[in-house]
Amino acid sequence: MALSIGIVGLPNVGKSTTFNALTKEQIAQAANYPFCTIEPNKAIVEVPDERLKTLAKIVNPERIVYSQAEFTDIAGLARGASRGEGLGNQFLSNIRECEAILHVARCFDDTNIAHVEGSVDPIRDVEIIQTELILADIQTLNKKIDAIAKKARGADKAAKAQLEAAQGLSAWLNDAKAAATFRFADENALDEVLKETRLLSAKPVIFAANVDEKSLAAKNRHVEAIERYALERGAQVFTICAKAEEEMAGLTDEERREYLAAIGVSESGLDLIIRKGFELLGLQSYFTAGVKEVRAWTIRKGWKAPKAASVIHNDFEKGFIRAEVIGYDDFVRFGGESKAKEAGAMRLEGKDYVVQEGDVIHFRFNV
Repeated sequence: MALSIGIVGLPNVGKSTTFNALTKEQIAQAANYPFCTIEPNKAIVEVPDERLKTLAKIVNPERIVYSQAEFTDIAGLARGASRGEGLGNQFLSNIRECEAILHVARCFDDTNIAHVEGSVDPIRDVEIIQTELILADIQTLNKKIDAIAKKARGADKAAKAQLEAAQGLSAWLNDAKAAATFRFADENALDEVLKETRLLSAKPVIFAANVDEKSLAAKNRHVEAIERYALERGAQVFTICAKAEEEMAGLTDEERREYLAAIGVSESGLDLIIRKGFELLGLQSYFTAGVKEVRAWTIRKGWKAPKAASVIHNDFEKGFIRAEVIGYDDFVRFGGESKAKEAGAMRLEGKDYVVQEGDVIHFRFNV
């Protein structure tokens, strides 16, 4: 299971530079002109997790395997994208395939870098994108309403509930409000509508305020504006310097720490964004730790042990017997599985056990 995030924003705000920093490669072309990216670039990147390195020091495995996230560098949207302008239809369909959105907003002034709107104003910029997503959603939803209405003419109670949900959502969108903030009494009916339409403005959003180096440690007025905007909408915003992140891509861990310290921050903004993406989508990790590998496995929060085991192999779920579980903190404190077991820190859990974040698990199964 991989986290899928689409990187969006107006042309020339630093999306491709951000993508290159994430992937630590020059995959996406970055240049000082609009629509530099046309075809979406995709890459699988590791989810940063220092806990794996700590486990590896104890177990000394042959390799470490991190959870993964898929990032898609989607071409810059522009006014009229919902009407197909600027290859808008193509770009919007690329967003639809992603589970979450990383919205990059330009929060730095530089006369040498062109801005498609002629000036730097991050609130205007993000609202242009938001408006285009909502307009595209209105078109999508109207088609769905026509289809649901035909079913609702009969005795299909579920269809009637879905029709009411869709009509209420349509009015909400036409009031320029995102689908993500719409609520309806019959949650199941709304969920069904959203599942079938995959509306763009229903996707969780993380804002990335792209700044210059000097604004990383001391916020500028553009960052403060986008933070207020995000807070009002229940979203999160992280400050990044895409150029600095790109420059760090080829550095060792020690060199990265030194570089971050030199510019006055303790952690990469992109690392924070990846982890926040996991949280937004209700994902978490558990670990397996052996001499072959120490590995993070990605599951949905609330999954029980047999379902969690299935991400390793389907047979683990079919033939599940029990899970031998050690909490991460106990595994580290006691120095490994055997000592944790001797100390009584290993638990034997059955099929109803809900796996917790950071559990170190060994599954017993028989098929």
